[in-house]
Amino acid sequence: MTTLDIFAAMRARAVAALREILPDLPEEAFARVATEPPRDPSHGDMATNGAMVVAKAAKMPPPKLAAELAAKLAALPEVAEAAPAGPGFVNIRLKEDQLRALLPAILSAGSAYGDSAMGQGVRVDVEYVSANPTGPMHVGHCRGAVVGDALALLLRKAGYDVTREYYINDAGAQVQALAYAAYWRYLQALGTSMTEEEYAAAVPGGLQYRGEYLIPVGVALRQIFKDTLAEPGAKPAPAERWLTTVRDFAVQAMMAAIREDLAALGVHHDVFISEAELVQQGKLDQAEAVLRAKELIYRGVLEPPKGKTPDDWEPREQTLFRATAFGDEVDRPLRKSDGSGTYFANDIANHLHKIERGFAELVHVWGADHGGYVKRMNAAVAALSDGKVKLDVVLTQIVHVMKGGQPMRMSKRAGTYVTLRDLIDEVGKDAVRFTMLTRKADAQMEFDLDKVVEQSRDNPVFYVQYAHARCRSVLRQAGDPPVAELAQAPLDALSDPAEMALIRRLAAWPRTVEAAAAAREPHRIAFFLQDLAADFHVLWNKGRDDATLRFIRADEPEATRARLALVAATATGIRAGLAVLGVEPVEEMR
Repeated sequence: MTTLDIFAAMRARAVAALREILPDLPEEAFARVATEPPRDPSHGDMATNGAMVVAKAAKMPPPKLAAELAAKLAALPEVAEAAPAGPGFVNIRLKEDQLRALLPAILSAGSAYGDSAMGQGVRVDVEYVSANPTGPMHVGHCRGAVVGDALALLLRKAGYDVTREYYINDAGAQVQALAYAAYWRYLQALGTSMTEEEYAAAVPGGLQYRGEYLIPVGVALRQIFKDTLAEPGAKPAPAERWLTTVRDFAVQAMMAAIREDLAALGVHHDVFISEAELVQQGKLDQAEAVLRAKELIYRGVLEPPKGKTPDDWEPREQTLFRATAFGDEVDRPLRKSDGSGTYFANDIANHLHKIERGFAELVHVWGADHGGYVKRMNAAVAALSDGKVKLDVVLTQIVHVMKGGQPMRMSKRAGTYVTLRDLIDEVGKDAVRFTMLTRKADAQMEFDLDKVVEQSRDNPVFYVQYAHARCRSVLRQAGDPPVAELAQAPLDALSDPAEMALIRRLAAWPRTVEAAAAAREPHRIAFFLQDLAADFHVLWNKGRDDATLRFIRADEPEATRARLALVAATATGIRAGLAVLGVEPVEEMR
């Protein structure tokens, strides 16, 4: 077995054996054959469901077919034992020399360990963050940013051609509200005699954004435009005189601040797409024309909303998209009463733009409050692409930031919430990124600032980084032997159960990458790293109690080289996993 992915290799062996047993079965009969780690490690290194999933097509009882398959697999040179189990599984145990042989391959692969061709270069657009450009990034944005960025890195690791995209929501009412708030700060910079309350009373919808972050924007407007955007005495001028100028200026200023916040988190996008520009380019009209040509647009009246009917609801004719033809509960409006596009219609234009750019798969990372939007967006993508483009939506739940056992107070600068910068300043970007991935994205989480900086095994960030630092400490103590030299080390000395458990954990990395990428779940990488770190710490502690298991022994040079190869391979595995999470490995703990 020469491949780094022992599970993929054994699946191929199992399929080949089944073909020998059942030569008349078509190729598609073997499509669902899988080889995975068993739930109970005592059952072996891996288990295959091959007999169970093929039995129906073969018209054989699964246990009988499993027995025949087990006999075939047991005869393989790399297999120590293969035995039928349960309703049709086969448990497989590899020979230890086969497992040990993975170490030089891991060392030779280096940072490429776990790289997969699963994605086959398929073009994937991962859109994440996409926050309204109305203020600083907050903790809610942070989780989506980390999940999206790690998912993009994971998909690249799995062989996809990934584009990381930020969709700028700069065409709605919230951006207009931002313009009015920035204009107030401009009037302040000019020395207006108006009070904030007086100005707020004159603003359509009130003054929504009152955070201090807009003060520098107002100062910059004054520096560039002097008093030309105001009436004498620093009083408000008619909106048509300044609204577009201030809105565009404020959006650019907010996007610059958002980019800085994301960079501080280690998040970088390949492209930024403006909603306003897509509308100006006629993408909304183009998308509507595409759907109309497919007879998916009509004029109609929607049923009243279920439950309590809003006071302002009225049955009126609208331009509607036949979303129900693609699994949505109701058809969806595309135009407002003034003829402008609905939020959904602008999103359809955005997705047509993605499809035209040649993406085969689209992945969105949204807050959980957008869960009700998923079906209609899936319907739109299916309609626009004739079902050829796949859309996956990853939902992220809210994060509660705790400090001293209490919710963290809001940021003075932002005015209403804890900012991303507040979080990074408290614990650093790597701790933020890793911690955000220690739970599944759609599970609520408490981000305990005290726990994140705690140096204990209960802190997963510290626990994983400490494992890497310990690996590096051992290798430095040994004079940092060249990787090529360690890759040539004889490995027979590695036989203790703790050593073999660590090798088995390392062997699971390629499969973990593919499984996490397929499920769109980057948190699986954080879980793998915690397990790998735990296995290494167990071995470290065992060596403290049993001198024969210490990594460096002057009286046993061969065993020392073997154990240094294991330590170096472990460090390689940790670095590979941290790279997917966008986290820098620590060389030593202070």
